[in-house]
Amino acid sequence: MASWDWANISALATAGGTLVLAGASFASIRSADRAALSAERAVLASLRPLLVGSPLEAPSQKLIWMDGHACHLTGSRGYLRIVDDNLYLAASLRNIGPGLGVIHGWWPAGPETYHQTEHADPADFRRQARDLYVAPGDTGFWHSALRDPQDPDFLALLDPVKNRTRVNVDLLYGDAEGGQRTISRFSLIPVGDEDAWICQVVRHWNVDRPDPR
Repeated sequence: MASWDWANISALATAGGTLVLAGASFASIRSADRAALSAERAVLASLRPLLVGSPLEAPSQKLIWMDGHACHLTGSRGYLRIVDDNLYLAASLRNIGPGLGVIHGWWPAGPETYHQTEHADPADFRRQARDLYVAPGDTGFWHSALRDPQDPDFLALLDPVKNRTRVNVDLLYGDAEGGQRTISRFSLIPVGDEDAWICQVVRHWNVDRPDPR
């Protein structure tokens, strides 16, 4: 009987030791997961771009469209011009994030969206003819053009540009690895003479991660 009791006690001790080891292993795995998640977030944060309007003292940039149209864009400025049934759009930007920004597309938000928090589906954005890059901590630009007078977006922007009223444009961009997509809404606001527009950022939305608000 005594030997049987000792066998039971030995088995229970072994089971207890195994349970303790399992608990320690589980805690170690959870700790490793948290460390890996923290490391992943740190890497993503180091790659994240954030675009805003450039400051007034930003250097002038020469922009050239595919058809040869060109302009000089100074700091904090936007550009809206109708030439020969072509509508040219541009904005001087600054990347205040630590990562390289790659602009993928744009969407002409209506004037009524200035105070709203909705944006179009990223799949509906107009793709850039070429990727536009804005280096971290540096000035860059966005530009595009509408060349079909029957294009609904051309028609929607025609009156605001001619009458010089606020034009809102949403830009879709991400990091250099193709992730962390962000949508930022910019307002191009007429000031001074007929060629002058100020570019101001209005709101940011995260596409691939929780929103900041």
